[in-house]
Amino acid sequence: MDERIRILEDLNLIYIRQIALSLQDSDFQKKIDYEIRMRDGTCKLLAACTQREQALEAAKSLMICNTRIMAYMSELQRMKEAQVRQRRVRRSSDAGLLKDRLPCNGKVAISDLRIPLMWKDTDYFKNKGDFHRYAVFALIKIGCEIYDTEMVMVNRTMTDISFESSFVFSNVGPDFEMKLEIYSCCVEEDFSMASAPKKLANKLSTSLGRSTGKKIRASLDSTGESVMVDDGSSPVLLPAVAVEGPKYHLLAQTSLSLAAIHNNVCTQSLNRLGNEHCSFWLPLYGSLCCQLAAQPLCMTQQMMSSFLNLQQTVGEHYNWTRMYCVLQGTNLRCYYSPEEVEAKMDAAFTIAINKETRIRATDKDPKRKSNSISITNCYAAEEVTHTLVSESQEEMCRWMEAFWQHFCNLSAWKQCCDQLMKIDIVSPRKPPVTMSRQGLSLYHQMVSSPASSGQGLLLQDSAVAAEIQSLLSSYYNDR
Repeated sequence: MDERIRILEDLNLIYIRQIALSLQDSDFQKKIDYEIRMRDGTCKLLAACTQREQALEAAKSLMICNTRIMAYMSELQRMKEAQVRQRRVRRSSDAGLLKDRLPCNGKVAISDLRIPLMWKDTDYFKNKGDFHRYAVFALIKIGCEIYDTEMVMVNRTMTDISFESSFVFSNVGPDFEMKLEIYSCCVEEDFSMASAPKKLANKLSTSLGRSTGKKIRASLDSTGESVMVDDGSSPVLLPAVAVEGPKYHLLAQTSLSLAAIHNNVCTQSLNRLGNEHCSFWLPLYGSLCCQLAAQPLCMTQQMMSSFLNLQQTVGEHYNWTRMYCVLQGTNLRCYYSPEEVEAKMDAAFTIAINKETRIRATDKDPKRKSNSISITNCYAAEEVTHTLVSESQEEMCRWMEAFWQHFCNLSAWKQCCDQLMKIDIVSPRKPPVTMSRQGLSLYHQMVSSPASSGQGLLLQDSAVAAEIQSLLSSYYNDR
């Protein structure tokens, strides 16, 4: 198990509680306490396991608890540093400067996660060599929000690893970085589950003195097994507990960002770790397929709504109609009343709002003595302008601010604001399916699927590629 995600003991909880107390944020402390209770229970379960499958699930749960604890602690440290920086800014002469406009957050979902395998012909087609089974799962992280897939049992009869679960990350900014890590464990690897984890020290209370805590820390560090977490100012040593049982190893990893978001399943590169001499090693193809979708708040929620007077042309005369206008997504929808919005009726009139739209506040209309907003779009090289009149200057300022913020959102989320993407929540079936859907070759999809860079996965040797595709097509047709 990676030493960076070892178990936090009560000595470290004192440090964490001090940070949470200074931030006046009890939510993180509750999350950490919950994960530690889960960790303690999982350690006991792992020590008592008599079946290999139970031990694999327990070891997976223990690893996830450790990862979440470390993520929560890192987030607390980041929040503390941000608080210190904010205090410094308030004391500086730049405190009165205007803040930069920030884009809205949104939801990001990942689904259809599949990883192709590239077995040797002697292993897969001729069914020769040692027959090993591997327990594989994936961790998907954005910040301190962490999800884990179902555990999949893999052997050389599988052409790809398929995770059926889909995960949705809420309140994510457009500058997000999704880290995807694949872990594996050889099921045939020998491990003992007879010994229970021993305690590192007696339980510490919140009234523990600093000098006593230093002595215990020194005794724990003398074992030589500790983890250093760098918070940017001073390192925190985290004592490790030796738990007997299955050991998962990091098999591959990748990072996904806004550029990977697409309406369809796409191919992404995968950084493989280890080699064929490692017990946990699997012959990964070096790529993975998944669908990454996003729904910015500006596409799903009303960014601004109120009554405006819409100028319409009737013959040679102008007509003014009082409309209830709603700014959402790529449209400004105009209704006759708010009740039509609540009833989800179609808008009486729609004005496009996109990255090419030009909006400006005009001078007071001499006839109506009111402020107006002009919205200009280009259709087939012809400009079309719509004029909306507010009932007060304050109302016009509110709409102009909403438009500028909306343009900031559209610019930051890029292709995610072209149209509203669909996000489906899928729960894994039991038992989990370890193969692709029948009749659908993942290798075919990877060759033809556009990646985030605009190119699909290409095989170096066309003859080999054709042979592999032919053999895999025969395999799927026979199933």
